[in-house]
Amino acid sequence: MEKKGGQKIDTVFVLMIYCVYALSVLVVLMLGGNVYKNMTAISREGYNERTCLSYIWTKLKNNDDGGMITVGQFGGVSALLLNEVYGDTVYQTRIYLHDGWVYELFCEEGMDFDPEDGMQMIRADSLGFEMLDSGMIKVTSGAESVLVYPRTNAAAGGAF
Repeated sequence: MEKKGGQKIDTVFVLMIYCVYALSVLVVLMLGGNVYKNMTAISREGYNERTCLSYIWTKLKNNDDGGMITVGQFGGVSALLLNEVYGDTVYQTRIYLHDGWVYELFCEEGMDFDPEDGMQMIRADSLGFEMLDSGMIKVTSGAESVLVYPRTNAAAGGAF
């Protein structure tokens, strides 16, 4: 009789250990899932910031021609204004933030448009442009920023 009681205790003990193991595996999986979700969100946010800054840097580099780059306001927010001359007409590319998206609007200079008339380019939480006294342009997206020194603004032939 003693053997049967001992076997029951052994069986219960093994089942308890199995339940503790299963519960710990479940907790680890749940924590791992949350860590993965957070890391993915952080990675995606960093990607958007870097892509946004890279896109704007490329636009600045491609439009670096004789003082045609300015910083101003469009739709109540900071905007990068890139002017180009075709024939006798000056056209302007406006890059700005609207409703969580970086927009680009290409139009004749001086034309009146609304911010939603532009084309959505990439998601961004924030975007700012600042023309510094040195002629450099500070572009900020989220926690990232980059300083760009257009060749045409450089007194001594500065470059990107």
